[in-house]
Amino acid sequence: MKTQKFFALISVLAFSLTISSAFAVEGIDDNDHATLAQYYENVAKETEAKLQKNKAALEEYEAHSYYYGRRGQDFKSHTAANIREYEAVLAESLNNADLHKRIAMDQGSPAVNKAQLNLNQDTSAIR
Repeated sequence: MKTQKFFALISVLAFSLTISSAFAVEGIDDNDHATLAQYYENVAKETEAKLQKNKAALEEYEAHSYYYGRRGQDFKSHTAANIREYEAVLAESLNNADLHKRIAMDQGSPAVNKAQLNLNQDTSAIR
């Protein structure tokens, strides 16, 4: 009985390790927040394009539903589900991009935070 629990625990642990690596962005260092912000902005742009395409398809269906016959309701519900999914992905991508921008600014990344204080005694200007 103990060996079964042990093997179950090991399999759950192995599964959780594979899942946690699935959420990492491949090819980008976890500490490079400026690049991660740019990545999520690109994902948001691609998702926005797909969202607009599906919204146009749904509008076309609603304007000419008689073209679609019996399968029209399936098309409408599938397109509406895609729109909801793309809106969720878009919101998540924009939130992730904003989060990584704020983290990059807090870390003082030169790619994002370009303001520097001039510590020269002669002037007090900010560059």
